[in-house]
Amino acid sequence: MIDKICEILTNKIRKEMPEIDDERAEIIMYGLQNIIGELPKGIIILLIAYFLGIFKLTLISLLIIAPYRCFSGGVHMKTHIGCIVYTLTLYSGSALLGKYIPIDGITKYVLAFSVWTFCMIMLKMYAPADTENVPILRKKERKQKQIFSYIILTVEFIIAVIIKDTTISGIIIFGDFIQTLTITRIAYQITNNKYGHEVYANI
Repeated sequence: MIDKICEILTNKIRKEMPEIDDERAEIIMYGLQNIIGELPKGIIILLIAYFLGIFKLTLISLLIIAPYRCFSGGVHMKTHIGCIVYTLTLYSGSALLGKYIPIDGITKYVLAFSVWTFCMIMLKMYAPADTENVPILRKKERKQKQIFSYIILTVEFIIAVIIKDTTISGIIIFGDFIQTLTITRIAYQITNNKYGHEVYANI
């Protein structure tokens, strides 16, 4: 149903803008699928979070992780159900870890520095982690997204270290760690994804 709606909208856009070729139309349709498809998935995820008693923490997790994910990229699931499970794990899972695994004292500093170091290395190696459907091919754009990934990650970890709320600290540390795992090559292999810039570089 969602795919059909997106196809109709894409065709209407192409009629209004004849200069759009097949490749650009495919990108537009993919974007529409993400926008329209995210709404019901978002509602389902928030409902589950509500019944788990972590609605507020899931929203906080979303606000923390989403900007980082926006620039660092990461895997995309092939099905709507897979996407719901993945998104629930990323946002609500981080909220649960932050809530039930308190991090304070010297443990917080050591863990934060260790995770930040790991994430920075992964960002250097893989960010921005694009996909076949939405490849990031321009070197300037790739460099900009990587730099913003560094900045957002570092700012969030500074907050995690100085903030007194151990739950928020945990959400930042666990959430950004999980998100960083999704940009790695092993995550792409497990989920049957491919880095878009590598695919198109070989064409």
